[in-house]
Amino acid sequence: MVYIKRIVDTELRDRLSSAGAVLITGAKGTGKTESARQLSRSEVRIDVDLDVSELMGIDPFMLLEGEKPRLLDEWQLQPRLWDYVRRAVDDSKKRGQFILTGSSQPVKDVRSHSGAGRFSVIRMRPLSWQELGLSSGEVRLAEVLENQLNATHAVDMSLDEIIIALSRGGWPATLADSDRDAAQYVQDYVTLLAEVDVKETTDARIDAGRVKRFLQSFARNIATEAGISTVIKDMQGEYGEALAPDTITRYIEALESLMIIENLPALKTHIRSSATLRKASKKHFVDPSIAVAALGHSPEMLKQDLNYFGLLFESLALRDLRIYAQALGAAVFHYRDSSGLEVDAIVQQTNGAMAAFEVKLGRSEHDGAAQNLQKLASLVNGTRSQPLVQSLNIITGFGFAYTRPDGVNVIPLNVLGV
Repeated sequence: MVYIKRIVDTELRDRLSSAGAVLITGAKGTGKTESARQLSRSEVRIDVDLDVSELMGIDPFMLLEGEKPRLLDEWQLQPRLWDYVRRAVDDSKKRGQFILTGSSQPVKDVRSHSGAGRFSVIRMRPLSWQELGLSSGEVRLAEVLENQLNATHAVDMSLDEIIIALSRGGWPATLADSDRDAAQYVQDYVTLLAEVDVKETTDARIDAGRVKRFLQSFARNIATEAGISTVIKDMQGEYGEALAPDTITRYIEALESLMIIENLPALKTHIRSSATLRKASKKHFVDPSIAVAALGHSPEMLKQDLNYFGLLFESLALRDLRIYAQALGAAVFHYRDSSGLEVDAIVQQTNGAMAAFEVKLGRSEHDGAAQNLQKLASLVNGTRSQPLVQSLNIITGFGFAYTRPDGVNVIPLNVLGV
């Protein structure tokens, strides 16, 4: 299989030159191992190497022997390795010694020493549209953050094509699959989450059927700030059963540990308003295809419910924004205050400068989205000589990139890149 270059590859190369070891985290199936192999010179697969358990009891440092960088794949299955890698990095005082990959966090009762000063951590997500070849990438986020936008020609993409692309997701294993087989892959992924993976993250008793129903409820509330109480009511109304809040919390913690749930935090900043900022995160899976598979929705069903599909499209745009922003060292948030003003995404750079984004699938909502963006800019920038919110943007599903007369940029997702 031909390796598809990932945006995170450059980040991994840079981190290896600045840290003794690099930890790549991310949900199962995102391509961590293959990306690590592009730069590693030797490897040990902790999950399948039959000698690992024996060596851990005899001489764990033998697992670290080999050409460097050495890949320790699924290291969290032997959490004590963290401390041995830390010691090896301390002793060698060299950069780029180890790459660790893992699809879940170590069990909670493991007390590992800090990796500060030795480890650098990278988050890996599924393939973005730019990596999949679905986006031309001609509108670079780096330039958008500086409020620079060059108009583009329309890159044709129909609603049906967007729905299919979203349903397939960004899973490397499905690149050569038919649409039907790709959908089956994600459905199997969700089934294994409920029946196997979640159980392996906790000592508590887990009911696979309830986990799957929780995933369905979470999927119905995607891209919203719905709290635990809302999820409980949703499950009770849909399935006739009420779960205790601590049970829901346990499911959430397990799925966060597996990096399947990646909620979008709220922006914390100063605003010139009597309104107060809301702190609730927005609900997102690491890939919106998980929501489609959990609910068993076909492309035809999604086309008949464009309101819900709009939320899924927002989640898709957020996935790609996170990938592109991470490559630039920026972070992504959402905004909501007590006055009811909401903005879907805020990309904040390390110097505090921000670009604001509303995600609207079609053109009919653009005027309202532009008004929200301008109001946000007024609240945050105030009378600052150097505005914090420097770029206002609408991510949409169709058409071409251009700047409206009011200064708001319109950017189809299929032209956006890093």
